[in-house]
Amino acid sequence: MSATSHEFENVKFVAKANVYFEGKVLSHTFYTPGGNRKTAGIIFPGEYEFGTGDAEIMEVTSGALSALLPGRSDWETFPAGQKFNIGANSKFKCKSSEISEYVCSYIKA
Repeated sequence: MSATSHEFENVKFVAKANVYFEGKVLSHTFYTPGGNRKTAGIIFPGEYEFGTGDAEIMEVTSGALSALLPGRSDWETFPAGQKFNIGANSKFKCKSSEISEYVCSYIKA
C-alpha cells in the first residue's frame, strides 16, 4: 500500500467523527487558517454512493479508490497521490478493494 503524507498546521479540528455506511466510511472535518473546510477520512472495502453540496476535490492519500463520476459510464481508479473532482450538487459512486484514505477539499461557488 503506497501513501502520501499530509500535514496541516494551525487548523480547527472537529473531534466528532462523520460516520457513514455503518462505520465503513469515517471522516473528520477540519478548517484551515483561511477558513476552508476539509475532511480527512478512511474508506473500508466496499462500494458507496455519495452526494455533494459543494464541489469537491478528493485526494487519495493511501490505498486506491475507484470512482464512477457524474456523466461517466466507466469507473476510473485513483491510486495514492492522485485526485479527482466532483461537481456541486451531484452524486458519484466510490469503491475500494482495500482500506484507503483521503483528504477532501470543499470548493464554495
